[in-house]
Amino acid sequence: MLAELEGLIAELEHLAGEDRLLQLRARTLRAGVLIDEGRPAEADAEAEAVLRVLTRTMYVTDVWELELDALVCMGRALCALDRHQEAETIARAHLPRAAGYLVNDLHLLLLRSLSGQGRHEEALAEPHRHSPELFPAYAGAHELATAVALHGLGRHDEAGEEARRALTVCERHLHPSHPRAAATRALLARIAPA
Repeated sequence: MLAELEGLIAELEHLAGEDRLLQLRARTLRAGVLIDEGRPAEADAEAEAVLRVLTRTMYVTDVWELELDALVCMGRALCALDRHQEAETIARAHLPRAAGYLVNDLHLLLLRSLSGQGRHEEALAEPHRHSPELFPAYAGAHELATAVALHGLGRHDEAGEEARRALTVCERHLHPSHPRAAATRALLARIAPA
């Protein structure tokens, strides 16, 4: 998928004005794929580059949704780089202005960043702002974040149940090789010996 996105980005290079937003959207998607491929530093750099262009663009066109998408990618990359506090700052700063699927994205980022800092009780105490039926692409995401927090608290039985629930949902809606399904299986493997 990465090669296809890079080809699309190259094809869209000639665009200008508001049409340039198509290329920025593709670059944001590329950042997400880089995270999934275990290349978070490159994803962080890509999201930052998109945000720089958007900063120059936002005065002439409405780009808030694309800006938040890029910020979510940056936050996910920061979590993968163990920079959870910075990811938490992004999530908390932008949740109030988010709408639709972006509320879910930023809330999941907040849960991941809190668990990444070892603040599992806070992650579990966060109100459930997600909408699990919003898009199949979110399948198992909230359940996995909850399972990680429970595991971090040593509540292994509950974590195992939640992880199995996440895996069931992932298997129903996502490709078997999806990174979330792999992360859920890895968590189940860590829980099993506990």
